Amino acid sequence: MNYKTFLNKDYKNIVPSNAHRRPRRLRSQHLLIFGSIAVISAVIFTFVSLDARAKKHVASVGQDPANRIVLSIDIPESQLGTTDLATAPEQVVAENWITAKVKKGDSLAAIFQRHDLAARDLHQIMSLGKDTKRLRKVQPGQHFRIRLDQERQVQTLQYKINKLETLSIQREGNTFVTSLQHKDVEIRTHHSAAKIKSSLFEAGRDAGLSDSLTMDLAHIFGWDIDFVLDIRQGDQFTVLYEEHFLDGLKLRDGAILAAEFINQGKSYKAIRYTDAENRSDYYSPEGLSMRKAFLRTPVDFRRISSRFGKRKHPVLNRIRMHKGVDYAAPRGTPIKSSGDGKIVHKGRKGGYGRTIIIKHGGRYSTLYAHMSSYKRGIRVGKRVKQGQTIGYVGSSGRTTGPHLHYEFRVNGVHRNPLTIRLPHAKPINKKYKQDFALHAQTLIEKINMYKETNVALNN
Repeated sequence: MNYKTFLNKDYKNIVPSNAHRRPRRLRSQHLLIFGSIAVISAVIFTFVSLDARAKKHVASVGQDPANRIVLSIDIPESQLGTTDLATAPEQVVAENWITAKVKKGDSLAAIFQRHDLAARDLHQIMSLGKDTKRLRKVQPGQHFRIRLDQERQVQTLQYKINKLETLSIQREGNTFVTSLQHKDVEIRTHHSAAKIKSSLFEAGRDAGLSDSLTMDLAHIFGWDIDFVLDIRQGDQFTVLYEEHFLDGLKLRDGAILAAEFINQGKSYKAIRYTDAENRSDYYSPEGLSMRKAFLRTPVDFRRISSRFGKRKHPVLNRIRMHKGVDYAAPRGTPIKSSGDGKIVHKGRKGGYGRTIIIKHGGRYSTLYAHMSSYKRGIRVGKRVKQGQTIGYVGSSGRTTGPHLHYEFRVNGVHRNPLTIRLPHAKPINKKYKQDFALHAQTLIEKINMYKETNVALNN
């Protein structure tokens, strides 16, 4: 049978040889039925999947389930995961904390506005009184943690003031209450010792001291030792000081408790003592104040350009008695009062140029000359404290360059400021003398023990 005959053939009247079997249905009918079933199954599966995903999404982001499209299809709970939609919003609220870092120029009001928080809550918090005054002067880099409820009302505000203090503000009903949380610092004592090879600061670093602690050491002994002129190679020191730790990590250095400095073979010892009125100072083992009534040098200088005694005047070019000490220093360097006293002269004084004279009690007076200017507020009759700035280095008067000319007088007689034995400040109060003696003995024994241990280790 050819192709044309095959196409024109009538198959309706043909009786197949297997007519006794079940009649076969046309293939087109089969395809139609199976296709319809597949489409319906796909639609049902798609709706089921979308509904399950919608339920999981609502649970994860905490939105209201009422906003979902809900299909009337029964889905086993196991297919929806373990999230309980009824409790999901409460879990989110319980963990709804905002962390805000203070930026440059920031205020608490700016932080509230940035996070869309209620101005009423801010007003209530700032009206709590002195406890919240700190919130008016927040610093860049500090942190706030704020806990909100479902209506974004402030429930808790935590302000980390520093590493040790945190201000906590908690809502109670319609108002707020404050509390200051303070972490305890662990205080440890530490020993260090060194021998000077080139400079005090290098020796301090070799001993593990910070530069600020080395400066404290120099300040304690600064009335007895001139750390610019008197230090020699081979001088040595031993220091007992505090270290402050927080959560096991070093926070900062504390105060020097006791120290010994050997300068050119002479030993100087200092003991820190805090009395019952919480006043702390340094004393010798005999109870004399390490502070003197006068500073040895009233200015931070580069060099001594002229000492006390006869010299050839650099301007007048003739031999004259130099009745003070000249400290060369850059123009504008602050000049400090060497002791407590009252200003009795301020103004120009011949070749001295701009000058200040201070009277210290009945016996002593000091003179400061060649100033460029005076400290604002300094006037005749004003009382000043030791170390207070009174003016600035200059070159007024007869001088060849900027420096401070400093004179020290006892009963009107000029004395050499570099060599005169300076009077001590007030010694330890008599009522604390016995307690101080026991305290000093304990610290000196610790210093001596550490020195012996250190010598044994180095030998």
